Amino acid sequence: MWRLPGARAALRGVRTAVERHSRAEAATETAAGAMERAVVRCVPSEPKLSLSFALADGSHKNMQRDQSEPLGRALSRIATNALKGHAKAAAAKKSKKNRPNASGGVSCAGPGPEPAAACEPVVKLYYREEAVAEDVLNVDAWQDGAVLQIGDVKYKVERNPPAFTELQLPRYIMAGFPVCPKLGVEFGDPAGSLFRWYKETKPGAAEPDGGGPSSLSPSSPSPGWTETGVDERVYTPSNADIGLRLKLHCTPGNGQRFGPSRELESVCPVEAGPGTCTFDHRHLYTKKVTDDALIRTVSYNILADTYAQTEFSRTVLYPYCAPYALELDYRQNLIQKELTGYNADLICLQEVDRNVFTDSLVPALEAFGLEGVFRIKQHEGLATFYRKSKFSLLSQHDIAFHDALQSDPLHKELLEKLALYPSAQERVLQRSSVLQVSVLQSTKDSSKKICVANTHLYWHPKGGYIRLIQMAVALAHIRHVSCDLYPSIPVIFCGDFNSTPSTGMYHFVISGNIPEDHEDWTSNGEEERCNMSLTHFFKLKSACGEPAYTNYVGGFHGCLDYIFIDLNALEVEQVIPLPTHEEVTTHQALPSVSHPSDHLALVCDLKWK
Repeated sequence: MWRLPGARAALRGVRTAVERHSRAEAATETAAGAMERAVVRCVPSEPKLSLSFALADGSHKNMQRDQSEPLGRALSRIATNALKGHAKAAAAKKSKKNRPNASGGVSCAGPGPEPAAACEPVVKLYYREEAVAEDVLNVDAWQDGAVLQIGDVKYKVERNPPAFTELQLPRYIMAGFPVCPKLGVEFGDPAGSLFRWYKETKPGAAEPDGGGPSSLSPSSPSPGWTETGVDERVYTPSNADIGLRLKLHCTPGNGQRFGPSRELESVCPVEAGPGTCTFDHRHLYTKKVTDDALIRTVSYNILADTYAQTEFSRTVLYPYCAPYALELDYRQNLIQKELTGYNADLICLQEVDRNVFTDSLVPALEAFGLEGVFRIKQHEGLATFYRKSKFSLLSQHDIAFHDALQSDPLHKELLEKLALYPSAQERVLQRSSVLQVSVLQSTKDSSKKICVANTHLYWHPKGGYIRLIQMAVALAHIRHVSCDLYPSIPVIFCGDFNSTPSTGMYHFVISGNIPEDHEDWTSNGEEERCNMSLTHFFKLKSACGEPAYTNYVGGFHGCLDYIFIDLNALEVEQVIPLPTHEEVTTHQALPSVSHPSDHLALVCDLKWK
């Protein structure tokens, strides 16, 4: 384990020094007799601590002991384990000597007395060169820098060093697409950790000058691997990497202290990418993160895997899409590259599978400076990500529309109106749609707060009146958050609203009211008619206007997605152009090998007024 002076800001500058120091330290310890490592994990909220170390026979011991237990009992248990390990090693040695040799005879050790029975080794714990009393509790005894002695072997105690709790590479890797490992770090953070990427050496290829294998630890990578020259968390393979597997060597740290290194290799080699994607041209407008005065906002229905991987989807909804391009591993590569390339400050996503959020989106977007929250619906849900350098999360106020409508007094009047139409009420309350509401605070100016809402309204073409009710609930709830809980904070409302600009829902949002005789109140026929007038007090605008379409599939295309903004506090600086119609229809419709969803992402830069 290494200790470094200075703060995280100096990490990159001292990276080489750390590696040189570790190699020199390893050489010195090898020559002088290295002290073994005993790793202690002790967390106040847990009743037990763990102790991990290797015995002289090569076996690895992981012990769980009560934090409130006296040290003497733990040392006694260690001594017993050491004695058992010695006995096993002796038995294995004896068995090896008595094995038949190549000529068919038995190998003997020769005459002489049997070795004496092993005695229980002396086990002591020292701190600052003084023995720790055996009545000291474990929680106090096992301090960082203490020395554990088992017989003649000494172990340096490392208490709560940075450690990986999870480390995983994506299964499917494509040239030109960022590889974002999934990381879990305890007592450290990814920003303070060290990374180095390797790729397989092509058969018969010579090592490049100065590019031979090297490592952050005394043990070098096995032959057949060469450095890529990339020492960042994210690696983007090139076409030269196609057909080769990747290896990641990483050391968990917190900027000053480092824990045990780990390595992992990709399961499959790098595959060829699809060529030009629909979002590549859009990325030319979003090469850099915006300055503090702007908020780059993205709203995107990314197509849930639970819907994409059905027989109905493959044969009816998207028969024009190559089957492999509907597979999650393939689409995740495109989604990660598209989202990270926007350099957004806010990202609101719909149709997010829970495992996609945890295993794909969080690792990828975290590596690019964003943090996210998730709200499940049934089989999928909503995700909102925000740039950590610009915003901090103050609070969350998520609701399910059907629950809020029945239980929140805020919607009492609306529920009473709906109760006059039992058939319509029953249908509305059956829907599982949810609203995600997050209140963010500027990290630069604590007086600036913003209410970010995200939703995915009911999908059915005849569900216009249901979407009107859901939107009425949403706007009342958002008003409560942005006016009552946090007075006068601006609103950004993103989502897939499943409503074109000609619908009642869109009219209601933009105009602030909907009359009781609007045709959408009978969207599913007279039996489910529910006439009522609704109003809201917001002054909202569609930041990206009314595109010809944001959803383009074989049987339908139309504008269903919007970023609604509060005109009293926000204005549009620029809208990132959507892909051209030619780009969208290159492979007939969406999704395709060059686009991961049946929707298009809306991207715009907003400015505080």
